[in-house]
Formats: sequence, C-alpha cells, structure tokens
Amino acid sequence: MIVEIINKSKHPNPSYKTHGSSGLDIRANIENSINLRSMERAVIPTGIYLDIPENTEAQIRPRSGLALKSGITVLNTPGTIDSDYRGEVAVILINLSKEVFIINDGDRIAQMVFSKVEKINWREKKILTKTERGSGGFGSTGTK
Repeated sequence: MIVEIINKSKHPNPSYKTHGSSGLDIRANIENSINLRSMERAVIPTGIYLDIPENTEAQIRPRSGLALKSGITVLNTPGTIDSDYRGEVAVILINLSKEVFIINDGDRIAQMVFSKVEKINWREKKILTKTERGSGGFGSTGTK
C-alpha cells in the first residue's frame, strides 16, 4: 500500500523497527520537553500529515514497552485517523503511573498500524439470529 506523507518534523518518517513489525513507530515533534504527571494527559504533535487511501484507516496504538515500563498509553486506543483527515497526526498520551514521565523531542511515543475498512449497509430486522451466548454481556462467558 502506498501512503503519501508530508513530514514537517525534524525526524525521519515513521518506520518499522523490525522486518516483522506491524506498527510504524511515530515520534514526538516538540520544541520543549513535556513533563507528564501521574494521571495527566497531553496531546503530542508529530509533524506528520498523511494522505491515507480511501477505505483505509491508520490506527494509533500504545508502545508496549512504554506501557509496561512507564505506565504510558494512548488514551483513546486505538486512535483512528480517517482517510479524509488531512491535519497533523497527534497522539493523546496519558500517564497511568505514579511517577512523572518526561517526553522529549524525537521520542518514539506510539505506533501506527494501517487497516482496511469495510463499509456496511444496514438491513433492518425484527429478530436477531439466536446464538448460544444470546444477549449475555460483559463477563457472561466466564473466566475459564
């Protein structure tokens, strides 16, 4: 898939860290470091602008190492970037740890995964197909 990009940041284009990586690492593009306090959230600019193909979305996801080691995650995970959005890609980070986390310019703050989007058409129905689960909601299938 070809995705057109304008990179106004001081950093290289988002890239795959390894051959088998699904997500491209994206970096903070900031003038000054940001001190993200416990339970604080911030919008982090990347300097990246995308022309995403129709019927495709870019998903912004947390980096597992940041989540495990520092309690930093993407607040609206996965964040969706629609194919018709042309503004700057920004990442909403939240600090779920008890320590201040410092975000520096160029830090890899999240990953971006591209996914095809299937458009649907509604078909009205009076009764849904019966299943074993039925209308059982959260936790209805147990833990084992």
